[in-house]
Amino acid sequence: MFGYLQVQKSELLVREFDAYKAVYCGLCKQMGKDYSFLSRLSLSYDCTFYAMLLMSVKRSCKGFKDGRCTFNPLKKCKYALAESDCFSKAAAFSVITVYYKLKDDLHDSGFFKKLITRIIMPFFCHWHKKAVKNYSEINEFASEMMDIQYEAEHSENCTIDKAAHPTAFMLANVFALEAGNETERRVFYEFGYHIGRWIYLIDAADDIEKDRKNGNFNPFLNAENNVCDLSEYMTAVLNQSLARAYDAYNLIDIKDFKGILDNMMLKGFPTVQNSVISRRNMEVANE
Repeated sequence: MFGYLQVQKSELLVREFDAYKAVYCGLCKQMGKDYSFLSRLSLSYDCTFYAMLLMSVKRSCKGFKDGRCTFNPLKKCKYALAESDCFSKAAAFSVITVYYKLKDDLHDSGFFKKLITRIIMPFFCHWHKKAVKNYSEINEFASEMMDIQYEAEHSENCTIDKAAHPTAFMLANVFALEAGNETERRVFYEFGYHIGRWIYLIDAADDIEKDRKNGNFNPFLNAENNVCDLSEYMTAVLNQSLARAYDAYNLIDIKDFKGILDNMMLKGFPTVQNSVISRRNMEVANE
């Protein structure tokens, strides 16, 4: 994923931010254990959100342990402890999604980015094989997403909904794996779908001016001629996804980290969205 699922640090209690950092560090440590030291470079806020959600639903956090940062041994930190496979699943999800993102970059990137991708791709191929052994369902959803995404982006007159559906569909199915019954499955599916839709569209909004200059596909560019104000249109579309996601989120039995997850849903994600739209407006104004 892309790193947009962030907390609003200024609105968190100190103990909540410490807990958030402990989950982030715990996931980082698990990635090194399951794959390698270098795999930690693919760690994102998005997968930290996923790990925290899993730990909350399964109530698997069993406290925190003092330690030292792997990257900076001089720095003390805390690690969240989980008795289930929440960290391993989130680590696998990170590796799998980055693997497919790199495969996509080999087709759609410029020379230098392709060169870098080819250098690091063998590492992710190896880690991807390890991740698939234990989490084949996640890989199936991610692989299917890439196929559907390619078809959508190369079809004529691709709409916003059609372009965002593959990522939304993938995350919906991944989240639905955590359901214990059909009612929970529908709630998790709805939540994952609209979070995934928002992630895809906020990334598109963030890249729109770059994609315009480089001639790359962007669903908002396709819609530009049919709206009066593109920024207002992007904001409305993104707000719709966040609102639908929040409606489903309220139906999930959040047991732990509720203050942090509420912060992300109500403050963190909207703040990221506002920042992206404001930055785009500044780029347009400076042209």
